[in-house]
Amino acid sequence: MEYFVHESSYIDDNVAIGKGTKIWHFCHVQSGAVIGERCSFGQNVNIGNNVRIGNGVRIQNNVSVYEGVEIEDNVFCGPSCVFTNVTTPRAHFPVHGVYAKTLIREGASLGANCTVVCGHTVGKYALIAAGAVVTKDVPDYALMAGVPARRIGWVCECGKRLDASLQCECGRKYQESGGLLSPCF
Repeated sequence: MEYFVHESSYIDDNVAIGKGTKIWHFCHVQSGAVIGERCSFGQNVNIGNNVRIGNGVRIQNNVSVYEGVEIEDNVFCGPSCVFTNVTTPRAHFPVHGVYAKTLIREGASLGANCTVVCGHTVGKYALIAAGAVVTKDVPDYALMAGVPARRIGWVCECGKRLDASLQCECGRKYQESGGLLSPCF
């Protein structure tokens, strides 16, 4: 095998796992899931049916990624962060595979115990604070905090908070236009 799965974890049939990925204790990867290369799943991670996960993704302990969620490359999911996939769940009226799509774009970071309500996109390199509840789309590079989450600033691709100059100490420069941030090239 070109990847590692701890003996306490379960990998269903019809799953693709990329080279160098590590799946630790008590995880379950369900049928139809596609997991990229060099990913790391901490203890007690559940990957739902047909979930797509890019390369270099780190999912910390106690996270369930439900069907309908797609995670692009190099995303960080903090401990116990939460995804949903149905906007109006009822035990007595199941939706039978009709899930709202959630997209976590490249390089985004989701803090511990944050919640991403289904049907939304978290933009590239956005940073969601611990405990925040995302109830709407998040722009690229946005720093989001609170319940419900609101933008409280911008972050660099490297993860540092940007000041008013929109220039990071790492050397990257950004420009804001129409409430959106983009890198200067």
